Amino acid sequence: MKTLAVIPARLGATRLPRKPLRLLAGIPLVVRVWQRVVETGVADHCVIATDSDEVVAAATAHGAAVVLTAAHHPSGTDRVAEVARRPEFAAYQAIVNVQGDEPFVSERAIAGAAELVTSGAYPLATAAARTSPDVLNNPNVVKVVAADDGRAMYFSRAAIPFLRDAEDAPIRAQRVWQHIGLYAYARAALERWVNLPVHPLERVERLEQLRPLAAGLPIGVAVVNEVVLPGIDTEDDLARANREWIEYTPG
Repeated sequence: MKTLAVIPARLGATRLPRKPLRLLAGIPLVVRVWQRVVETGVADHCVIATDSDEVVAAATAHGAAVVLTAAHHPSGTDRVAEVARRPEFAAYQAIVNVQGDEPFVSERAIAGAAELVTSGAYPLATAAARTSPDVLNNPNVVKVVAADDGRAMYFSRAAIPFLRDAEDAPIRAQRVWQHIGLYAYARAALERWVNLPVHPLERVERLEQLRPLAAGLPIGVAVVNEVVLPGIDTEDDLARANREWIEYTPG
């Protein structure tokens, strides 16, 4: 399958105003993400999808591929789906969604999720990293539990898997997986996802991936052994990222 990577970038973020255009090491954040995805070589083509003429201009000025999409999309997945429907992208049968605030996303995570779809193993896929139980009580870290065949069973901001008996802590420690917020879709599965109604579990957890999961669409989870560097949601996150950029070694 030919693979298209799409980076949705909405200018109207509230926690970090004008986030796609904020500078990371002197270049707009969304362009840094585009550069990162391109350098991994996982996708045959990578494009930024935005609702803003300003983002289009900034991306174009730095040589990034970019398309202007509708402003009304409720999620990045809907924006990705609009791009996938465009005639010029009809030849791409696998689509990868990389969030526009993840400049440190790893090649292993992108490639792992993409492979689960391009191989035909799953119609939808994502990635996760084994991590410390320290994250379990942090609602900003999304956790995932998967079956033995790699299929996602549930995503949650809560502590999953829950530890009932202290004696089983070593077992639980091997199953703490932090969700990495990227997705790969077969074209038909992406279209089905965005045409499903919002699910109650999605509303409760504020996790859109629970919508296809609840509808019975299997989601494969590529598990990687690496430290997940956080995305950029706040001014503090952006300052940290600028400090760390000089020491960043892509993985």
